[in-house]
Amino acid sequence: MNIRMFGKLEQDGLISPGSMSNIRAASEKKLFSLHWELKTILYLGVLLLSGGLGILVVKNIDTIGHQVVLLAIALACIGCFYYCFRKKLPFLWGKVPAPNPFFDYILLLGCLLFITFITYLQGAYGVFKFHYGTATFIPLIVLFFSAYYFDHLGVLSLAITNLAAWLGVNVSPLTFIEGTMYINMHLIITGLLLGGALLVVDYFTHYLRKKPHFGFTYRNFGMHLMLLACVAAMFKSGFNSYEEDASYLIWFVIQIGISYYIYREALKHHSFYFLLMMALYGYVGLSYVVVRLLFLTDSIGGVYAGILYFIASAIGLIIFLVNSNKKIKHDSLQ
Repeated sequence: MNIRMFGKLEQDGLISPGSMSNIRAASEKKLFSLHWELKTILYLGVLLLSGGLGILVVKNIDTIGHQVVLLAIALACIGCFYYCFRKKLPFLWGKVPAPNPFFDYILLLGCLLFITFITYLQGAYGVFKFHYGTATFIPLIVLFFSAYYFDHLGVLSLAITNLAAWLGVNVSPLTFIEGTMYINMHLIITGLLLGGALLVVDYFTHYLRKKPHFGFTYRNFGMHLMLLACVAAMFKSGFNSYEEDASYLIWFVIQIGISYYIYREALKHHSFYFLLMMALYGYVGLSYVVVRLLFLTDSIGGVYAGILYFIASAIGLIIFLVNSNKKIKHDSLQ
């Protein structure tokens, strides 16, 4: 509400002082949007419900029985998908809004229950035996189909995560905390190729105009996978001799090329988030190269140079982000 405009109308005698007082009182009682807060609570509710059911099953499996648990999960999953098929809007290659506020959460719950059902089936009865890839491939197909058919970004994220797990790109939080995580070159290459494939899919979603709003999710996963793979490969080379192994420089060059592409995409889509992530990954990679080269000096001067580098680079990173943010805002207004 433009109070200045109403104030000018009051000065011109077009609005009475009493009406102006009412306008000021109404402007001070602005509505506060709870949209994202409610969406967050609902998503957390779905995750807590699925997690709570899992804990309940584990603690009471001896009294409930596997068959009863599987039947309950299957019925709940079928009910969720039945509701979604009945309530969904016609399929479009563009963005399709949810028919009601609860549709997205019921679909997400159904997908989580389906993953739980397949996992439980394999864990309790070993239906797929040692073909563990099949146990992740079946949910992979269902999740991608559900993401596109029902137009759900959250399910698409689950599908991409499941795709990474099917290809072997997964890291357990427990192994990371315990320090037992092992990253080999096969895992790095797979992550790099998967990230590149996701960026290609992002390009074609916009070029072919097939669910272009899915591009952000593909680009987000692709960026993190590729840049993280480069950084992991650089640090992995650090376990070797500093004097002999220079393969980290090759990975640093690859990281520069990927960062340049992400930079161009960030400016194209006016996204400061991608610029920030690209800058942070690039800063880690550059700092690793600088520190490693300074180690070769093997002198106190290298230590002082490292301190000066971190001070100057931190300032340079802040200046780069501020200027980039201004450029994005300026370009988005044109």
